[in-house]
Amino acid sequence: MTRPTIDVHAHVLLPAVESLVTGLPGHAEAKELDARRNGPAALAVSGPMVRERVPRLTDAAVRLAAMDAQGVDVQLVSPSPTHYHYWADEVSAEKLYRLANEATAAHCAKAPDRLRGLGLVPLQHPHHMVRALGHALEQGLAGVEISSHAPGRELSDPAYEPFWARAEETGAILFLHPFGCTLDERLDQWYLSNTVGQPTENAVALSHLIFSGVLDRHPGLRLIAAHGGGYLPTHIGRADHAWSARADAGAGCAHPPSSYLKRLYFDSLVHDPYVLRELVRVAGADRVLLGSDFPFDMGTEDPVGALRAARLPEADFHAVRGGNAAALLRKD
Repeated sequence: MTRPTIDVHAHVLLPAVESLVTGLPGHAEAKELDARRNGPAALAVSGPMVRERVPRLTDAAVRLAAMDAQGVDVQLVSPSPTHYHYWADEVSAEKLYRLANEATAAHCAKAPDRLRGLGLVPLQHPHHMVRALGHALEQGLAGVEISSHAPGRELSDPAYEPFWARAEETGAILFLHPFGCTLDERLDQWYLSNTVGQPTENAVALSHLIFSGVLDRHPGLRLIAAHGGGYLPTHIGRADHAWSARADAGAGCAHPPSSYLKRLYFDSLVHDPYVLRELVRVAGADRVLLGSDFPFDMGTEDPVGALRAARLPEADFHAVRGGNAAALLRKD
């Protein structure tokens, strides 16, 4: 029997979340910051692109038809990162994550054998995150999606320790997907906000988790990094050198940084077969999962074809295509 093909990087759009936050204090300022970071040319392209994809992002039947066309059996569906809204106050943030979790669960319930979901937690309010994770799991979701940072907080912040501990204890899947890059207007042309910003944010966030010892304290975390982990896996040698050469770099984690790649999971969305081969080499074939960024234009319409282009050994190809994700989802 052929194992299912599982895409762990697919999104759902939740209009009710945007209706909830529209007009709240801080919403307009957040939109203005996002506009400055992306620049007018990117916004002019992104608006029509998203509108054209709304049916795939909101209608489960349309989603399933698109999955069939791609040869994908199962999607792990996470809210669009535009729904993070880490500017929201505590009351609004609780309403937001509850609505997002319930709406994502309802979307996936339309085809429970083919759609699994992830919820949201308020990264800007660490003391609410354990409760938010619990709410997501109560809805039948497999875990939650988080960004690379919240305003004023990196993922190495000690305030997140209870969340990491609870995620490890429950076996929840954590999907690390950045939204917005703090390089701001330096990346406001040519869509650098995404092409450079996303892999940069991935690398920074993962480095905080590694160098601070979060992965030493919580070795059972099941964290998937979007976009193949960004720049970090292919430049991990520099991190290893710093760890061994400098007392300050090596003070927070017990082992060379490269060793922690084998404790993380990565999606396959790197847009280059040679980079994908390198990701499999440094992380292990059992730590890479198929990802498409469905249905956005920075994803791939043919995730299985992109994986096959890497010309991995057949066993590794099938592990990435679905075997690894199937094992991960069976444990949640």
